[in-house]
Amino acid sequence: MLTSLWEGRRAPAAELPSPLVPAATAHHQVVVVGGGLTGLTTALLLARAGRSVMVVEARHLGAGTTGRSTAKVSLLQGTQLSRIRRTHGTSTLRSYVDANRDAQEWIAAFAEEAGIVVERRAATTYANEASGTRLVRRELAAARAAGLPATWVDDVGLPFPTAGAVRLDDQLQLDPLALVEELAEACRVLGVVVVEGWHVRRVHGHDPVRLDVSPDGADDARHRAELTADRVVLATNTPVLDRGGFFARLSAQRSYSIAFHTPGPVVDGMHLSADAPSRSLRDAPAEDGGRVLLVGGEGHATGRSRPTSEHLDTLRAWTADHFPEARETHAWSAQDYSPHHALPYAGALVPGRDDLLVAGGFSKWGMTGGVAAALSIAGTLAGTAPRWSTAMRSWGPRELAGLPKAALLNTEVAVALGSGWVRPLLPGRCSEPEATVAYDGTRPPSASCGVGGVEQRVSAVCSHLGGVVAWNDAERSWDCPLHGSRFRPDGEVLDGPATRPLAPR
Repeated sequence: MLTSLWEGRRAPAAELPSPLVPAATAHHQVVVVGGGLTGLTTALLLARAGRSVMVVEARHLGAGTTGRSTAKVSLLQGTQLSRIRRTHGTSTLRSYVDANRDAQEWIAAFAEEAGIVVERRAATTYANEASGTRLVRRELAAARAAGLPATWVDDVGLPFPTAGAVRLDDQLQLDPLALVEELAEACRVLGVVVVEGWHVRRVHGHDPVRLDVSPDGADDARHRAELTADRVVLATNTPVLDRGGFFARLSAQRSYSIAFHTPGPVVDGMHLSADAPSRSLRDAPAEDGGRVLLVGGEGHATGRSRPTSEHLDTLRAWTADHFPEARETHAWSAQDYSPHHALPYAGALVPGRDDLLVAGGFSKWGMTGGVAAALSIAGTLAGTAPRWSTAMRSWGPRELAGLPKAALLNTEVAVALGSGWVRPLLPGRCSEPEATVAYDGTRPPSASCGVGGVEQRVSAVCSHLGGVVAWNDAERSWDCPLHGSRFRPDGEVLDGPATRPLAPR
C-alpha cells in the first residue's frame, strides 16, 4: 500500500478493529458511516445541535480520499465551474460557489480555533498549449459570472511553458489529516462515539434503522453486531447501499500524487492544468523547515488501466524534467467519484425517506464539497437548510441534465463487464509478475497474487455487481472496472460501493 505525505508524517494507525464498546451498541439518533472529512464534519455539526451521534469507519479515520488528498481548499477548481455552468446555467453555478465559499470559511474558522496551520495561496487553472486557452477562458468567464474576483494572467511563473491562466487569490491549503484529527477530537469532546475498523455490511429496517457491522477482516455470523439509529448518513463518497442507484450515476477515478523534497520553494500557488497532460502542483512545509513539492495527475477510470505503476513513473519522469533538484519522499493514489451531472449530492438516498441520507460525488473537490455537504445535511435536519442546498439535492430535475453522460457511463460499464469475463480466456492478458486472473475449471475466475511472499487466492468476481477485478500493481489491490470497488489481496473491501469481501478460494 502506498503512503501519502500526510500519512507518512504520523505514527502507524493502531491495530484495528477495536472492540465495540457498550456506548457504540446503544441506540443513537444519528449514525454516520465514514470517518473522513465529510463524515466527521457532519457528526460535529449534529453533535453541536444536541444530537447523539456515532461515527463508524471501516479502516481508520481519514484512511480514504481525505488522507490521500492534495488538500486544496479552493473555489477555483480546474474546469469544474465552466462544466457546471454549461450543464445547469449560471444560477445553479452561483449556488454551487456559495456552498463552497461557506465551506471554505467554515474550514478557515475551525482551523484557526483548533490551531491548524493554514497557508493562503493563489489558485490557477492554466493551459499547457495554445489550444487549451479556450478551456481556461471559459473557466474565467464562469468564475466571474459566479461573482469570484478571478483574473487572467499570461505568465503563471512555472518552470515550463504555459499559455496563460485564470487566477484566484487568497485560497487555502493545509494538511488534511491535521484537520481530521482535530475534528475527531472535537467530536469526542461532545460525546460522539467514534468506532474504527468496523465495516457496515447491511442497512435495513425503519424506525429504527438497523446496521449490520463486522470487523475489518471478518465477515461471518460470529463477529457481527447490530447498531440502531433514527437516521443514517452515508458519508462514503459513493453510497455503500445500492438503493437509489448512485453507482450508475458516478464515475470512479483514480489519480496519483508524489511528494518531492526541494531545497526551497519552487512553486508559488496551487496550480492545475485545464488540458493534457493533467498536472496538479502545490507545495507544503517540510518537517526540516524546507518545502515539499506535490505533483499530481495521470487520472483514469478505476480498474481500467494496467499496469497502474506506469502512471507514477510518468509523473516521476515529468518532474525530473522540470524540477531536477526534487527528491521523492512519498507516492500515493486516491479515489474520487464524479457525478454524471457535475454536481455533488447531499440528501435522501431514496425519495421520500429522510432517515437514510447520503453525501458524496465531489469530483475531486471534496475539501470544500464535503464540508458543504455536511452543512447542508445538518442544516436540513435542523430545519435551517442553507439557501444553496438545492444545488446539492440528491434527487431533482437537475438529474435530467446528466442523462446523456449517465448513458455513456453505463455503456462503458457494460463493455467493461463483458471484456472482464472474456479477458482471462486470452493468453497473457490477465497475467502479471505478481498476480493472475484465471478460470478455475468450470467455476468463475479466481484472482491469485503473491505479496510479501504470501500467496493469496480469492474469487475474481466483484461482490457488488459481478465485474471481474483487475490487478492494481501500484496499490497492490484488486480493482473492479465497473463501479470502482477495490479490495485488498485477501479480498477485504478498501473502497465501495461493495460492502462484502471477495469470496475466498
